[in-house]
Amino acid sequence: MSGVSGERRGAGVSGVLDLAGVSVRLGGRLVLQDVDLRVDRGELLGLLGPNGAGKTTLLRAALGLLAPAAGRVTVAGRPPAAGRGAIGYVPQRHEFAWDFPLSVENVVMTGRTGKLGLFRRPRIADWRAVDEALERVRMTALRTRPVGALSGGQRQRVSVARALASRPDVLLLDEPFTGLDLPTQELLTELFVALAREGRAVLMTTHDLAGAVYTCDRIALLNETIVAAGEPERLVGDPSAWQRTFGITAQSPLMRILEAAA
Repeated sequence: MSGVSGERRGAGVSGVLDLAGVSVRLGGRLVLQDVDLRVDRGELLGLLGPNGAGKTTLLRAALGLLAPAAGRVTVAGRPPAAGRGAIGYVPQRHEFAWDFPLSVENVVMTGRTGKLGLFRRPRIADWRAVDEALERVRMTALRTRPVGALSGGQRQRVSVARALASRPDVLLLDEPFTGLDLPTQELLTELFVALAREGRAVLMTTHDLAGAVYTCDRIALLNETIVAAGEPERLVGDPSAWQRTFGITAQSPLMRILEAAA
């Protein structure tokens, strides 16, 4: 375990999202082991690690979709099932059925299901939340367009709006920049930073190492467990943590990226 610590666990202080000693088994295999991770209000935390490191599994445990074999997950001090209404989730793009015949605004309205219930009609307050979410991702002009007719970047912006429609305290983002052009990446990056500054807790898995170093308030390196966590400038100065996390040597191109960011 690295000597770099980013958990900032003060006396009796807990984050909006808190994982304490969490282990998760899938198919009999231990995918996460003894994970301690906290995301505070007003913070953008980047979760980095190699493929198969358990990043998506960690998000699903935070959502309450996977029950830990050990440890505890709390959302605003409550179990995930009780706190789920406080969480907005943006899955990887392939997890959504984009050929479903719905308009942009109706897809975003599905983000209000937890507050509406399955059979209640949207009220004025629900449409206001949808309007606000569409405006945040700059999709208001396309609100009546079928989602199947959207580009990849537009679809991702709809996914983010859908997560924002519930006005969550915690926003979970699973590889939100994959396959996006640079203008869309920039738009979403600015939005995620702004959401954190407004007081939300934002947890983002990403393969964009340079982007995470320059954008996130903290970074956590995951490979089945948290190898190291801390402010980006501190982690950049601990090359061994990155080598242990990604299983790379000091000569890896990844290390050159870190050197450039130092």
